[in-house]
Amino acid sequence: MAETTQMLFSHKEVVTALLKDQNIHEGIWMLSIQFGMGAANVNQSEGSTDIKPAAIITVLKIGLQRTEDLNDLSVDAALVNP
Repeated sequence: MAETTQMLFSHKEVVTALLKDQNIHEGIWMLSIQFGMGAANVNQSEGSTDIKPAAIITVLKIGLQRTEDLNDLSVDAALVNP
């Protein structure tokens, strides 16, 4: 059997795991991602002088944010972590 090299999770699975890790048992919580933005000049092929400006979006932090609405990014802590 091949070794597992990648595991993917849905947004709700990530929120549920974080709620359990932080021992949160009540409220509706959603996934929160803080992005950063930078810029650089990039060369798309080795040895080419065809340089273009580019935006670089980085993920700075991943967390939880309390909300009132259940949606594809949120879960009810009382149901997933009673």
